[in-house]
Parts: sequence; structure tokens; C-alpha cells
Amino acid sequence: MVNLQKINPISDKALEEIGFSWHTDSDESKYVADELVLVTNREAEAYYEAVNELYDMFATAAQHVIDNNLFFDLGIPFNLIEAIKKSWDNDVHWHLYGRFDLAGGIGGTPIKLIEFNADTPTALFETAILQWALLKENNLDEERQFNNIYEAISDNFHRLITLFDDPDTFASIYDGWKILFSSISGNVEEEQTVRLLQQMAIDAGFETGFEPLGGVKFDEEGIYDAQDTPYEYWFKLFPWEDIAIEEPELATLLTTIMNNQKAIILNPAYTLLFQSKGMMKILCDLFPDSPYLLRTSFEPLNGINHVEKRMFGREGANVRIIDALGDAIEANDGPYGNFKPIYQEYVEFPKDAQGNSYQAGVFFAYEACGLGFRRGGKILNNMSKFVGHILR
Repeated sequence: MVNLQKINPISDKALEEIGFSWHTDSDESKYVADELVLVTNREAEAYYEAVNELYDMFATAAQHVIDNNLFFDLGIPFNLIEAIKKSWDNDVHWHLYGRFDLAGGIGGTPIKLIEFNADTPTALFETAILQWALLKENNLDEERQFNNIYEAISDNFHRLITLFDDPDTFASIYDGWKILFSSISGNVEEEQTVRLLQQMAIDAGFETGFEPLGGVKFDEEGIYDAQDTPYEYWFKLFPWEDIAIEEPELATLLTTIMNNQKAIILNPAYTLLFQSKGMMKILCDLFPDSPYLLRTSFEPLNGINHVEKRMFGREGANVRIIDALGDAIEANDGPYGNFKPIYQEYVEFPKDAQGNSYQAGVFFAYEACGLGFRRGGKILNNMSKFVGHILR
């Protein structure tokens, strides 16, 4: 059972003042819950340990995919394979952050991996900033959270230069290196998320710029903003698989830029391996005894309840819950039907007294660094709600 603590919500005006304008969903319901999930210190520690171990498992699995040329199995577009290999082989292509989605972990239920949003995970602003503000608004101790996301990602920006060294240690080449940040023009949620990351980079000492995706310029010698200023790093909130499919010429050009060592792209191309839900089948093959993994296959799991997903599906789209007889219990339509399917053992999410389901989201930036929750039905979609937490 998920236990909750009622709190006073932050007003829409106050939310907008801190840059959070997507507070109301299309049905006029509030996106952010006026409750907090009660989490024990032991449960928070278990999430921390699980995600750190899972990330190491994903790194091992990525090497296995590359060594055995399993890109097709994961639905990886052929025009990104070279970029994936290049970024994987060079430590300067640093993974800034990702979010693990997990079932369980509350009330003694075992933690199980649902998927890893490694490239462009949502809910960063909510988890890093908003749930901290909820505690502050309600005069609660702001330290009573598993949430040091802001500091962890800022440290990871340092590590773009220092790599595995202490983030406070700087290389002499640090001064003057610039990061260009980009998101799709007109998407306020994505732009504010990118602006938050930009501020983290500024705090880390980088020179930065912002340019909507449509204004960024590319050639074989580098990446530039609309004023032709070159940048050594480019952070794009635009999925790698969308680049491969919708902008194939750009995918080729970005590979050339990487090969010419003219710019480093964040998050790296190899995060597309992590993003593919097919990796969970590889994990099951490599780590059959892991307590964190659900049985996963490229074929339907006849005889047990299971979930059909698409390799690069998002927000619960194109998801079906299928019973042991092969009949759909619940299903969502969506735009990802052309991607290959994956089949994962079904597990119930923890529920509150009203029967709402809760999925934990744990961010990873060098290590597990922050927890938040999404609340909804059996399939969590883009109408699910964000719920903060408090340690008890």
C-alpha cells in the first residue's frame, strides 16, 4: 500500500514564476498532486542501490550488443550504428543523466525495472525542482527527500572535462569551452527543461548558449548557433531515433562531426542502446538471476500475463497488457506501431487506498540521485500525475 501525506498545492501563479507552466492537463485537472508519497529511509536506500546496479548492468549489456552486432535486435537505425560505436569507445562522450522507471519498492514490494529513459527523459524539472518546492511551500524539512539531482547533474557537467576524476578538479583546457542547448521551438515544457540544464552547466563554469533546434547550423567542421558561433558541445532534447528516421542527413552529418572530433553531442549516441526496450531482453540473457529484472522476450510470453511495448515507445503509447490466454486486458493506441515489439512480464504497481498505481522514477547522474513518482492506471500515459515524496 502506498501511504500519502496531504499537502497544500503551490498556486498556478507561483508555479509559473519558477518556470513551471505545464501545471494543468488538457482535461483541466492538475498535473501535480497535492499529496506526497511517504518513503522510508530504507526504501530510498534500496532504490539507490538498485539503480546503481542496474546502470552497471546496462553498461555491460551495451558492450555485449556492440561486440556481437545485435543492433538489429534492438531496433537501432543503421545510420546511427557508427555514431554509437564512436561515442561508446571514447570517454569524452559522457552520459549526463537518465531516468529509471521502476515498479515496487514501497511497502516491502520488490523493485523491478520497467524501462530506462536514458536519452531524453521527462520529469526532470518536476523531480529536481518542483518536489523540493512543495516541501518548502508546506514548511516541511527540505532535507527529507532523496533528491540531489541538481548537484549531481552539475557535477556531471564538470566531468565532461575531468571525466572520472573528482568534479572539483579541472583540466587546464576547461576555460572557454561552450555548450549549445537546443529544444523544439514552441514546446514550453521541453524548453524549460533544457533551460534548467543550461543553468546547471553555467553553475559548473561553462559558457553556454540556447538555440531552438530549427536555428542550429551544422557542417563537417562543427555545430553553430544562428549567429555562426561554434560550440564544442551540443545538448539536444531531440531523441536520437527521431534524428535517424526524420533527419537522416543530419544523422550522417553528426557522425562525421564526431569522427572529425569537432563537437561532442549530449546525451551521447550510445544512450540509444539504453533507450531501446530491447535491452531488457539482453539484460535477462546476461543476468538471469537479477532480482530487478522482469522476464522479457522478443516473442509473446504465452501462459503468463505480460505487456507488449514498442522499442522506442513513450508515455504509455502502443502498450498492451495481455493475459495468459493471449487476450488484451488493456491497451493504448499511439504513433509508435512501426517499431519492433518487446514482451515483458506483467507486474502490478503499488497502489494507494483509491486504487491508483504508482511508478517510481529514479534519476541517474554518475550515481542514483533523485526519486519521484507518476500516478495513474494500469498503463501510465501522458495524463498520469506527478507525485513528490517525503522521507519518514
